[in-house]
Amino acid sequence: MKLKGEQQDSSEGTEGAKGKMTLPLALVALISAFGSSFQYGYNVSVINSPAPYMQDFYNRTYLDRTGVPMDSSFQTLLWSLTVSMFPLGGLFGSLMVWPMVNNCGRKGTLLINNLFSIAAAILMGTSELAKTFEVIILSRVVMGIFAGLASNVVPMFLGEMSPKNLRGAIGVVPQLFITIGILAAQIFGLNSILGNAEGWPVLLGLTGIPSLIQLLTLPFFPESPRYLLIQKGNEEQARRALQRLRGQEDVDDEIQEMYQEDQSEKEEGQFSVLSLFTFRGLRWQLVSIIVMMAGQQLSGVNGVFYYADRIFESAGVHSSSIQYVTVSIGAINVVMTLLAVFIVESLGRRILLLAGFVLCSASCAILTLALNLQTTVSWMSYLSIVCVIAYIIGHAIGPSPIPAVMITEMFLQSSRPAAFMVGGSVHWLSNFTVGLVFLYMEAGLGPYSFLIFCAICVATMLYIFFVVPETKNKTFMEINRIMAKRNKVEVQESKE
Repeated sequence: MKLKGEQQDSSEGTEGAKGKMTLPLALVALISAFGSSFQYGYNVSVINSPAPYMQDFYNRTYLDRTGVPMDSSFQTLLWSLTVSMFPLGGLFGSLMVWPMVNNCGRKGTLLINNLFSIAAAILMGTSELAKTFEVIILSRVVMGIFAGLASNVVPMFLGEMSPKNLRGAIGVVPQLFITIGILAAQIFGLNSILGNAEGWPVLLGLTGIPSLIQLLTLPFFPESPRYLLIQKGNEEQARRALQRLRGQEDVDDEIQEMYQEDQSEKEEGQFSVLSLFTFRGLRWQLVSIIVMMAGQQLSGVNGVFYYADRIFESAGVHSSSIQYVTVSIGAINVVMTLLAVFIVESLGRRILLLAGFVLCSASCAILTLALNLQTTVSWMSYLSIVCVIAYIIGHAIGPSPIPAVMITEMFLQSSRPAAFMVGGSVHWLSNFTVGLVFLYMEAGLGPYSFLIFCAICVATMLYIFFVVPETKNKTFMEINRIMAKRNKVEVQESKE
């Protein structure tokens, strides 16, 4: 019996030789995702629970300074700034991706980026002692810059390090850590833990700890081998990095594939954002990432999270229990994203994207109906809870994690940084727009707001169905050839 088991193991080993999950690869994925992506998620939801206590602090500080209480419209403005400065900072961070990853490398950019997060954490953690709310608003911008860089550089870094048969699974890890970050902020933000009048500065300051851990551990891991070989021209370092990540001496095939990619791109040189927009050979790739990134945010995921509390309240959930319901939704989000890590390589990217958007659009349509009828039909409020959960499951398996994986896969080395910069900017601009417009939409349209999200989900799904190819288990060059046909251009290497 034991013999049979041993045989199985060895056959698995040979089958996985093209790219197995080694300890260095797993560790570098965990360290970069925990130090960067986790904090992005944490800061998305960290100010939700302690909002009343923070607003109270804004009021008290203003009263101490001026002797008059704060006007309610001014308080609303300050709070809107506190919330929306984060995505605005994210946009600035995305604009820094291209110059930073080309000059400092992928690993170097992540290490430098930690300084933003640690500085912001110290400022937010001490804001109450210093009696200044302006510092919180400023820190939200700085934290946004950190998140804008992190949300683009981590998927690029991990995508370039992974063997092709694990690229999707490892590419979903950053999104998994974003959802874990959201859940951690919801748990620490419970009234009984840190979401109270004394605890909120600590809650905001905790975000510096993952950065500190990353700053101390990431230097021991290699830089992206593709960056070392294609951009730095250092084959020796690239080979050493690959041998360490793959856990084997023979990495000639991958080195060969990188040289092939390098050769095919020689004539174009490094792409700037402007040349990316004017280059015909990347036209459909560029349109695809803009559609996927816009669809991801404009599909209303923030609106659904924002609305969730009220939907539960109307379903009769007691207001003191709503926090715990929110935490359980955060947990569902984590579990479904974890599921995506395991199924993305077997099912492929396209299926998950399409299934996710179908589920989201159906949830939005039914939710509109349920919210309109909940005053007349008693069980409709429970249907709306089911819709919220179904929507979150749909978003977590496809629209949330897959677009960043696709940017890594659809672009080659020279155009990838510029592509992430464009994709990241679209992501944060759309995020900022939803945050800004949703309150007005909700005031004007009420539950019908979700029909707009439904239409966006359907439009994105149709685009993916007709244009976006399956990329699983293909090399960057193979994907490039598929897209070259669509762009009606020849791939350079075939001319030689």
